Amino acid sequence: MLNDKSILITGGTGSFGKKFVETVLANYAPRRVIIYSRDELKQFEMQQTFNQPCMRYFIGDVRDAQRLTLAMQGVDYVVHAAALKQVPAAEYNPMECIKTNINGAENVIQAALSNQVQKVIALSTDKAANPINLYGATKLCSDKLFVAANNIAGNNPTEFAVVRYGNVAGSRGSVVPFFDKLIRDGYDHLPITHAEMTRFWITLDQGVDFVLKNFARMKGGELFVPKIPSIRITDLATAMAPQLPQKIVGIRPGEKLHEVMCPADDSYHTYEFKDYYVIAPSISFNHRNDDFSTNALGQKGKAVTEGFEYNSKNNDHFLSIDEMRALNRQVMA
Repeated sequence: MLNDKSILITGGTGSFGKKFVETVLANYAPRRVIIYSRDELKQFEMQQTFNQPCMRYFIGDVRDAQRLTLAMQGVDYVVHAAALKQVPAAEYNPMECIKTNINGAENVIQAALSNQVQKVIALSTDKAANPINLYGATKLCSDKLFVAANNIAGNNPTEFAVVRYGNVAGSRGSVVPFFDKLIRDGYDHLPITHAEMTRFWITLDQGVDFVLKNFARMKGGELFVPKIPSIRITDLATAMAPQLPQKIVGIRPGEKLHEVMCPADDSYHTYEFKDYYVIAPSISFNHRNDDFSTNALGQKGKAVTEGFEYNSKNNDHFLSIDEMRALNRQVMA
């Protein structure tokens, strides 16, 4: 699928971008892989590992529409991973979050349309479903922009889709490296925001694999949600440091007790497939078939029941403490 193709990843020096590049180079023979990001030091460090002839590194911000349009020339596939993601930081710096997550999303869309990119997948978050914090609200706006872009495209061949998933185990900003640092620094307890808190849990490998599969599955306009397990934060702390007491410190600004990926209000246009869900657009596309119960590969899904909600509290799959220990060893290796 990606052989002899040009792929651009915004925010490509992040955890997802590095794993995505590693996976693509191991399994495909792309013509170009373009890292588009604003941190020259991270790009320099990434070049020490990924310096194959197909690699390109562009300094640029998604807020810069002109630079983004230039970088996307001749590109076939785009993964939009750039975002401001820290929930408390977004609460205290709302306009900066809006400029990157909403205005940046619009710039990616316009650049892709201008260059007639084949397919664009934007990464979203469980915090965009029924958002209560600014980060989630900006990502919901971004999701809506990418879905509507399929209608704006008209006869333009570019297709847009969204991938939404939960916390990435071991990624930058994840609680796993945070707990690990506290343990290594000799802290006498682990801070827990709330004893009942749950989260969806996915590895970087699973996230990258899901995105790659959805390039083949997408028709344009879908919001893809993987079926993944949940964890209890208290169980995670126990798995990492059973000898340490846990101290409740309170929920941070804008933080949820449980996360949602498929809201009940979207159940009327949500379809269940074998290992994922699709939330179909609530708007109609005038230029093509709007049936999202079958994906581009011909695989069929089924409509969920009215009021269905996929949330981390009521998930039917929770990781055990032993499973978390094994996963942590894998992601922290």
